[in-house]
Amino acid sequence: MDALLDTVDADLRTHYPGPDGRIQPIHTAYVSADRATADTPAEWGAAATELLDRHHDLLAELDSTDALPAVRAQLERHPIQDLRIDFEDGYGFRADAEEDRAATNAGTVLAQWAKQAGGPTGLGIRMKGLAGSERDRALRTLELVLAAADGVPAGFVFTVPKIRAAEQASALVALCEGLERGFGLDAGALRFELQIESPQAIIAADGSVPIAKMIALSDGRCSALHFGTYDYTAACGIAAPDQALDHPAADFAKSIMQVAAAQTGVWVCDGSTQIVPDREPEAALRNHHRLVGRALRLGYYQGWDMHPGHLITRWLATYEFFRQAIDVAVPRLVAYLDRRSGGVMDEPATAEALAATVLRGVHCGARTVDELRALAPALTPEVLRALVARTPIPQEAV
Repeated sequence: MDALLDTVDADLRTHYPGPDGRIQPIHTAYVSADRATADTPAEWGAAATELLDRHHDLLAELDSTDALPAVRAQLERHPIQDLRIDFEDGYGFRADAEEDRAATNAGTVLAQWAKQAGGPTGLGIRMKGLAGSERDRALRTLELVLAAADGVPAGFVFTVPKIRAAEQASALVALCEGLERGFGLDAGALRFELQIESPQAIIAADGSVPIAKMIALSDGRCSALHFGTYDYTAACGIAAPDQALDHPAADFAKSIMQVAAAQTGVWVCDGSTQIVPDREPEAALRNHHRLVGRALRLGYYQGWDMHPGHLITRWLATYEFFRQAIDVAVPRLVAYLDRRSGGVMDEPATAEALAATVLRGVHCGARTVDELRALAPALTPEVLRALVARTPIPQEAV
């Protein structure tokens, strides 16, 4: 039994190591490579703050937890957590000399972002895809970005669109290893995100689920799976007016992504909406607020933001969700620690989920550590992390 099952245990630990200690951002914002400057985060924050003030009454109506003052402060202090310079659909195909210049500029800008106070803590590029017609351009852009950045800025990751086959993940690992050798980087310095926007990435020709194999073949370098709303729904034959984050076809794909990534340490990121608050801003703000809240309830804690106005409703819906969730979770966790039912007989798995929710809420700023301490002094970050990991509670907290 030991000879058989020790091998199984080791294999499960390898493929399902659980969270790796990284803090997942609430969003990833995208800016076209021809518009990216060192001032982009501040400009987006200023534009979002101006839009918030202009539509304050509407946003106050949407705000169910009095989170709007905190949202405004966040937009002024640290508006974007994660930011990509886009060389794919948001940039298009251009002359090689033009993209070369944009790639060099992107590397310089990324290095500047990494050093900014209030700048994005996660950053990188979305390059073109790995299909034969785009591959050379994609790899050249990535190499120029790294050269101009003088290595790998803190928080750097590159997003690979239109992934369709598991073997592409193996190719990306080889690419990372080659670039690390060529640039004299530490082994494992480069990580990538896989953008799932093709039905073939969900179900392969043989009926298998390629995403799980992609993660396994990524050798620990895959940091996240990102959903591509419009490419995916278009490939499924969904009519343009019905292509949306909440279409059943999109929900099916994201559910498969969620299951494949569960307990691997790989994040799942929801896609984007093309409805931005330029025309009919009130309808756009309501729609994005609804979509973000819906995604959070489904367990997708990160999503794409394509416009400064999306930052407002991203932060607002996120703060609302976690404030309400923390209000529910705290008494149940206190009762769990006291071994009282509190009206609900929670199991260790539920305590894990409750504690993980509270930690996410604190990490994103929906509640501060001091606010949590006032609600429940026993629920320190150390206790919450122990509940998530299902390890013994620190003795000083008992």
